[in-house]
Amino acid sequence: MPLDKGKNGFTLPKLPYAEEALDPVISAKTISFHYGKHHKAYVDKLNELIEGTPYAEMSLEDIVKKSAKDEKAKALFNNAGQSWNHDFYWHSMAAKGGTPSGKIKKALEDSFGGVNEFKTAFKNAAVGQFGSGWAWLIAKDGKLAIETTANADTPIAHGRKPLLVADVWEHAYYLDYQNRRPDHVQAWLDKLANWEFAEKNLG
Repeated sequence: MPLDKGKNGFTLPKLPYAEEALDPVISAKTISFHYGKHHKAYVDKLNELIEGTPYAEMSLEDIVKKSAKDEKAKALFNNAGQSWNHDFYWHSMAAKGGTPSGKIKKALEDSFGGVNEFKTAFKNAAVGQFGSGWAWLIAKDGKLAIETTANADTPIAHGRKPLLVADVWEHAYYLDYQNRRPDHVQAWLDKLANWEFAEKNLG
């Protein structure tokens, strides 16, 4: 899943599905803008910012972690964080997602009391994230937990382990839902959440 890196820097990774695969929850038009414009812009800017610096020799994850602690590298952190977050987000969805089973289902039940209870808590967190940001399912202290981050912030910058993420920046849903973030998040949970990916990340 990490972004490929060659002699000219990082390259925009391919989507794990066709642009129309998530329709009607997320339209091909939204994917085209979100992936082809927004995500690409973050990767392009990241390459521009690391050129000729020690960051150019690092992996994307290491760039995120190091720049998060560098007050002079806020622009770098924003673009590295968004590059990483978006790649993780694309893999957090599947055309036939939405139904957890096996190990991850049991973990949800143990941590939240049930799958429906998890969905309610996750939706409340995602909808309640003020402004732009992300809603994450993470592994924490032997259980699962929900957290939100603003803008480009990401759990990996703080030593935490993400399993799944929903993007609640407006460009992730506005063309399809306008200001109806709750409807988008509910449909995302019910139909797109990639539980196989989450379980793989759980280990």
